[in-house]
This record gives sequence, structure tokens and C-alpha cells, in this order.
Amino acid sequence: DLVPGSVQAIAVEQIAHGPYARSVRCPACCSAVTVASPGAGFPGVGAGTPAAMSSNVISPESGPTTGRERVPVRTIATVIAMVLGTGLVLLLLRAMSQVLVWVVIAVFFAVALHPLANRIQRLVGGRRWLATLLLFLGAVVLLIGVAAAFVTPLVREARVFIDQAPSYLDDIRSGRGALGELAQRVHLNEFLASNSAKFKGQASALGVPALGVLRTAATSVAAAVTILVLSYLMVLEGPKIVDGTLALLSGQREERFRKVSADCARTVTGYLTGNLLISLICGLLTWVTLLALGVPYAGLIAFFVAVADLIPLVGATLGAVVAVVAAFVHGTTAGIVVVVFFIVYQQVENHLLQPVIFARTVQLNPLAVLLAILAGVELAGILGALLAIPVAGVIQVVVRDLYAYRTGQSTPTPTVSEAEQPV
Repeated sequence: DLVPGSVQAIAVEQIAHGPYARSVRCPACCSAVTVASPGAGFPGVGAGTPAAMSSNVISPESGPTTGRERVPVRTIATVIAMVLGTGLVLLLLRAMSQVLVWVVIAVFFAVALHPLANRIQRLVGGRRWLATLLLFLGAVVLLIGVAAAFVTPLVREARVFIDQAPSYLDDIRSGRGALGELAQRVHLNEFLASNSAKFKGQASALGVPALGVLRTAATSVAAAVTILVLSYLMVLEGPKIVDGTLALLSGQREERFRKVSADCARTVTGYLTGNLLISLICGLLTWVTLLALGVPYAGLIAFFVAVADLIPLVGATLGAVVAVVAAFVHGTTAGIVVVVFFIVYQQVENHLLQPVIFARTVQLNPLAVLLAILAGVELAGILGALLAIPVAGVIQVVVRDLYAYRTGQSTPTPTVSEAEQPV
């Protein structure tokens, strides 16, 4: 022990902070310490004195370690495993992207149909399997009826066209009637005669695209059947899965999660209701316009436009193509009027009807609705546009619940009843 203020204590202090001092790591505590270099004497102090013998004395210093710490092998192996695992998961998601899209669409329809299945279940005495079966049988019958309503007039008109095709060709070749005059005006006969060999070659090459079309049609049918089966099973087994999952939580937490899931289900159902309302408005306005212009099959075309309008963004355009073609076949004036009508209606729907209606059914701000649609289209195309509004509504519900939980406020009462709990 050195007495403070003694010669020995002063010597040790000056050696520790003098020009011969160097910083090393203490093997006992791994902290930075300062030592005097070996053989470094203290001026004025002879060998053998306490100051000379203090060349091995260390003095701890405060501050961070100057040396580089070694990373354990276990940490390196864990990081590598996490990176490889993340890459493998991303590859699996990419390989299963089509199946995941089907699952997402099935979940969307299952959540939307769940309240209706609950109502039917109460009517049939609480038998869930019977309610689900009746619901989907009704949906299949409705789809078959819609298909029959479209296919029957098309088949009838196609049969009439095939029967009259020879007379149409004779009129074109001889220049009789409206078709003949049009063919002579555009020199159609000369064009067909000079390019007949080219047309034959293109006709023989239609086999390969036809196979692609058949493959696409088969994939579409498989997707529709898969989505239908997945939706059926989700509606049937959904309540058991939800109750079993929530039973793992405590009483207060279970009530909170049930309330949040109820509001999320209401968001999806509200979106579907709003979308059906917009499609109904589109179909009615189209029917009135076509009926006033005297276009044949006005009701059938308007129904097709309403169904197509269920597809976000491009639905109304697809329906407008059919309506415009039918109007131009009826007359040039009618075609121009229908084109102007759909241009105006598309702007009104995108910037007025959708924000206002979805703001009431999904309880989102109109600006948030428009921004959600734009972001969804940019991220995932048509599927993103389809899911943008319900996803934005679900995010709003979750954020509102988290804010209320953090601030200690009570969350609002669920907007749907217990019978409408989500799948």
C-alpha cells in the first residue's frame, strides 16, 4: 500500500502517465489499463527503488476498449442460418405464388359470406354443414343462371349469323347492300385476293396459340374450382378454428381479439356491399342509356357491365367495350353517345362514387380510399386493387385498437353482432 503524497506514490503516478506508459487489456477484468514499459525508470530515482520496481504497476482507465472483440462462432452460424432460412422462405413463397393468390381470394370470399351463413344456420336449427351447403348450392345455381343468361342469346345470334354467312359473302363479292358498298369503298375484295396466301399461312399457324388458350382456360377452371372448395371449407370449419384459437388466450385478451376480429369482418363485408352497390348503379345507368338509344339486348348488356364492374379499375372498361360494340352495330350515333357516357361515368365512379360509398361502408376517409386503391394497383395489380380497401380498413381497426390499448381508453363497441364473428 502506498501512502498518498509519498515519493513512491508520486513515482507510480508519473510512470503511469509518463512518456513510457502504454495501454493494454487487463487479463482479469478485460478493461483498458495503462502500464509502464519494462525497464522504464523514473528520472531521479535509482534502480531498486520503489519507483523502479513499479514498472509492472497498472492503473485502470475509464473508457471503451481499444481492442477488437472476437465474434463467437455460434453467433456467426446463427446469422448465416437466418439468412439462408429467409432466402428459402422467399423462394417457397415465389414458387407458391399462384396458390397463395387463390388462398387469399378464398379467405376474402369466406369472410364476406360468413355472416350470411350464420343467418342461414339460425334458420335451419343451428346445423352448420346444412347452412353452408345451402349457401354454396345457391351460389352455384346463381352462377349457372347468369352464365345461361349470357350464353343463350350468344348461341342464338351465332346460329343466325352462321345461317346468313353465305348471303353476306355474296353481298360482299357482288357489291350489294351495306356490306357490299363498304367492301367496295375500302377495296376489300382486292385486299383479300392479294393476301390470300398470307392468310392461309396465318390460319395454319393458329394451332400453337390455340393450345395456349386451352391451357389458360383449363388453369382458370382449376382456379375457380379450388377457390370454391377452399371458401366452402373455410365457411364450414371457420367458427371451430376461431373458437379454438381464441380459447388459448386469457378472458380479457380473448374478448379484445374477438372485438377486433369482428370489426375486421365488418370491414370486408362493408367493402363487398359497397362494391355491389356501385356495380348496381353502373348497370342501371347503362341500361337506361342503351334503352333510350334503342340498342338491342339492352338489359343483358347492362347486366354484363354490372358484373364486370365488380372487377376494380378495369371492370367498367371491359363492360364498356361490349356495350360500345353493340351500340356501333346498332348505329354510329348510338356508338358515339355510349362512348361519351362511359368516359364520363368512369371518371365519376373512380373519383366520386368509390371514395364516398366506401367511406360509409368501410368507414374510411375518401382520401384514404383513393390512396389505398392507387397503392394496391402499384403493388399487386388487379389483386391489389381488389384487396386494397379491405386491407386498409383492417389496418385502421388494428391501429385504433392498439392506440386505445396503449392510452387506456375503451375500444368502441363491435360493429357486428356475435353471430357475425369472422372466419
